[in-house]
Amino acid sequence: MGKIEVIVDSLENKVSKVLHKLEVLKQTNAKLSEELAKQQQKNLLQQEEISSWADKYEALKVANSLLGSDENNRETKLKINTLIRDIDHCIAQLSE
Repeated sequence: MGKIEVIVDSLENKVSKVLHKLEVLKQTNAKLSEELAKQQQKNLLQQEEISSWADKYEALKVANSLLGSDENNRETKLKINTLIRDIDHCIAQLSE
């Protein structure tokens, strides 16, 4: 019977270690999940900021073209034509 007690004690010890390791892994997983959520939120904010800066850059290019810069004349003319078409469409809808 002594061997069985040793085996049972050894088994209990191993189960205890496995349960402890499981708890540590659960805590680590929770910590990593929280960190991932923070990083995803940070990434989203950075993407929004990039988009905002891209819009500002496009507006600046148009403004430079209107001020006489020859670099983006074609793009500015296309944008103005698009705006004129949009305005014409709005006027046509209002006149109906």
